[in-house]
Amino acid sequence: MVHIIDLQFQNTPNSNAAFLIESSEGPILIETGPHSTLPTLEAGLAKLGYQMEDIHHVFLTHIHLDHAGAAWAFAEKGATIYLHPFGEKHMADPTKLYNSAKMIYKDMMEVLWGQLKPIPQKLLKTAVHGEKFVIGDTSLIAWHTPGHARHHIAWQIGKHLIAGDVAGCKIGTGSIVAPCPPPDINIEHWSSSIDLIETLDLEAVYMSHFGKVTNIQPHFKFLRYILQDWADWMKPHYEKGTDPDKITPEFVAYVRQQLIDNGTPMEELDAYETANPSYMSVRGLLRYWHKKVMK
Repeated sequence: MVHIIDLQFQNTPNSNAAFLIESSEGPILIETGPHSTLPTLEAGLAKLGYQMEDIHHVFLTHIHLDHAGAAWAFAEKGATIYLHPFGEKHMADPTKLYNSAKMIYKDMMEVLWGQLKPIPQKLLKTAVHGEKFVIGDTSLIAWHTPGHARHHIAWQIGKHLIAGDVAGCKIGTGSIVAPCPPPDINIEHWSSSIDLIETLDLEAVYMSHFGKVTNIQPHFKFLRYILQDWADWMKPHYEKGTDPDKITPEFVAYVRQQLIDNGTPMEELDAYETANPSYMSVRGLLRYWHKKVMK
């Protein structure tokens, strides 16, 4: 069974999740969320009968701070952190990761994300594509799924997939959007990752933003559409060299109307913006077109 722990990021329900799987050798945590939500994660673990010290295995879908920012806190208590090889050096020495985020978030850095500390190399375990890890009676398979990030892994446990951000973002009964922050957005790679997921025998897909999807084929069909639609929307702005700060309000309005048109309740719109800030997708998609043109 996959337990969804709502991290209540920025006091917003259903915007960010961690996942707990119970095995015969104890609990397995997938995603930690940011360090700023660690008290909420601890409370969620306590409701399930566990403490941080009980978590000996932490699996990360990728190293973005909203997914992996509290991994170091579990490592301090001895947990092994499983992650993509591209993310290893940034978890061992998070200086570059922290400074890059600090440039974006400035004075809000600690409010949003909390602290970030290095993880000892001996506690970092990298996963090659298709590698299986067996913990007691539970097997986890690492599927490298780039597109949102080059260091992205979707973790398969039986017929369940903890998909991080490769499955997009869907809040409550709302529509599907694609988190497209810089620097790694690649529409072609993301499409190939969806191709891979669609070959798996799955009953449910879990998104970090937020929850469980069982209508898997329609979900990914719409996600493909959104990815291409957003990329196509952004292309002429890139070609004109429009200032990102001028693009952002227009894109925010476009996404908001798109969500409404696709049946998203008004009360869920703020949670979407918390989970997937539109301004980040502006910069990510502009960078995507720049890299594509410069090839």
